[in-house]
Amino acid sequence: MPAAAGAARRGGTGGRPGRPGEPGRGEPGRGRGIRSGREPLEPLEPEVPVRRLLSIAVAGFSLLLAFGLLVGSQATTTAFSVVVFGAQVLFVLAWTVASRPSAARIVAGVGVLTAAAATISMNLPVEATLTPLAYVLAGGFVAGVVGQLFRRGGRAGVTESLAVTAMVVVGVTSFASLIVLDRRPVGNQVLMAGLVAAGVALATARICDILVPSPRLAPQVPRGSTGVVAGAMAGTAAAAAVGYAVLGLTTLTGALAGMVAALVAIVVDLGTGYAEAGRRLEGEAPSMWLARHMQGPVGAFAFAAPACYVMGVIVG
Repeated sequence: MPAAAGAARRGGTGGRPGRPGEPGRGEPGRGRGIRSGREPLEPLEPEVPVRRLLSIAVAGFSLLLAFGLLVGSQATTTAFSVVVFGAQVLFVLAWTVASRPSAARIVAGVGVLTAAAATISMNLPVEATLTPLAYVLAGGFVAGVVGQLFRRGGRAGVTESLAVTAMVVVGVTSFASLIVLDRRPVGNQVLMAGLVAAGVALATARICDILVPSPRLAPQVPRGSTGVVAGAMAGTAAAAAVGYAVLGLTTLTGALAGMVAALVAIVVDLGTGYAEAGRRLEGEAPSMWLARHMQGPVGAFAFAAPACYVMGVIVG
């Protein structure tokens, strides 16, 4: 009994005391096969480095795309429609090549046809309305399904191809909403604020990834949270300046429109980075580097367009 009491006071079961840095035989919770708290459970994954020249190139492309759409919006409706159609074709090519579906030609063909139909349908109604886009969107989905049914190679990869087709169809129809917004009252001013905000936000985020690449959002994605926050703030400030300088808007309305457009653009651009990292971790072969890095900015402007339209309706 005294021996057992002494062992209980020592916290063991009567075994020898452990050496310094070594658990004893009777020490609870530190048996064989249990790691020490000081040892990492698994090695930390190395961070993907930020490529400076690539970030600068993507930032410049974002500003160039915003400038092209801005210049086109100041021309006639027909000229602006041609500019938007060019951006839609870029979106189709970049998204199809970067996503690498099993039936890439069918996806690209459906995307280009949907883009042409969306652009033309926006110029036909006398009043600016999004109603024709609903029919174009439905027709694009049906064309994508029919194309997948008649493609060669069996049913392998059909789900993935349909998902990419749906994303491409939604993207090109979203781009066409810029044409409707340009025809609305005060729509051109909101369009300017949104495009400037999206371009400045994307460029600022990419430049901040070079200067302040941390804290990282994920080690596999070469993007920093500082760039995301700074980009959204810079885009909102640039849109506020546009609202102050342009008739029909105020500093507040410009800032609100720009904030929405900048946030959507930043999130979409960041999401394409996560998607590419996921494909890389799955072991898929990388696609054409130009398409992979164009996907983010082009997709950002495509999905920021409906946000600009909503703000145009609210402000107008």
